[in-house]
Amino acid sequence: MNVLISGASVAGPALAHWLRRCGHDVTLVERAGRLRDGGYAVDFRGEALDVLDRMGLLDEVRAHDTAMGDASLLDEDGRAYATLPAVIFAGDLEILKGDLTRILYEATRHDVEYVFGDSIASLEQYDSGVRVTFERGRPRTFDLVVGADGLHSRTRELAFGPAQRYLRHLGIYTAVFSLDNYLGLRNTGQLYSVPGLAANVFAARGGTEARAALHFASGPLEYDRRDTAEQRRIVAGRFAGQGWEVPRLLREMEQADEFHFDANAQVEMGSWAEGRVVLLGDAGYCAAPTSGRGTSQALIGAYVLARELALAPGDHSAAFAAYERRMRGYVREHQRAGREGAEVFFMGSPTQEAIDALAAGAARLPRTEAVRLPDFPGAAVCG
Repeated sequence: MNVLISGASVAGPALAHWLRRCGHDVTLVERAGRLRDGGYAVDFRGEALDVLDRMGLLDEVRAHDTAMGDASLLDEDGRAYATLPAVIFAGDLEILKGDLTRILYEATRHDVEYVFGDSIASLEQYDSGVRVTFERGRPRTFDLVVGADGLHSRTRELAFGPAQRYLRHLGIYTAVFSLDNYLGLRNTGQLYSVPGLAANVFAARGGTEARAALHFASGPLEYDRRDTAEQRRIVAGRFAGQGWEVPRLLREMEQADEFHFDANAQVEMGSWAEGRVVLLGDAGYCAAPTSGRGTSQALIGAYVLARELALAPGDHSAAFAAYERRMRGYVREHQRAGREGAEVFFMGSPTQEAIDALAAGAARLPRTEAVRLPDFPGAAVCG
């Protein structure tokens, strides 16, 4: 088949890997003019590690592990009063999202057609394919189109309708940006929290860099998602007058090359497929960053979708239906975790005893997921 994937973050390149393994021609279109290097650290748990291993990428991903240790919790005066163990927030393996995106790109770029600086403008479906027009490139026809373009998916909007039908806002906004590691952190982080606000700084890439995240509680906001200057003003206004390192962080945010701002939200849909168009990862079933499962979910979803397409050659409808059946329970569990995480995100100043009890409970949780990965079909099935 000739398949178009929209979105070059995690889910899209992961799916491209498996589709190329089965001999399909894959084009991947990305709105950004280059790979996105920003973003926070992302975690892998359970079967997501198995997917990376089957892709032959687990060792390389481990080489970029942040090796994040415990984080210090700071009070309103910036004084450490408790320690947040890494077992609560770091998963089984943690890596900067930019590093993961680059690894996936390098693993697929020789076999996949990447088109940067463009995006889908329209979709027109026929019995035999999908005619796609682009914002810049010439129109083309594909057998299938996959929307792996995130929470604000353009593919979802074109095939399924307006975003407000599917988005569930969880009451938190987050700005993430890069900065120099001027605090001298190494394999650790610091978290400053007051009611409705939190600022987190952690070391990255062996202490040579740092990342900061500024979170604030809010209902849905109206703003231009492409206007980063407006977004920075929103964040600065919310954090004005705060103590600790917040004034310095706001100055760093103003000059940061890599900056990302968005709501913590979920995508809830009755179906992820419409004709020859199917959604993958956050575009179809975002669990929100508060779940800590989004990246694992994207990798597993890509594996399952490619596998079902291989098992039902020439019958995309059957493959899409099987993909949904296998993933639905997993997605429900992760979205529940995302909602629960949002409810306790601004948890005030918990005692060290309460944190230790939470860490003990997290350590006892099974390190596997609700999805059990079957073997991927061999070349005979793919052919």
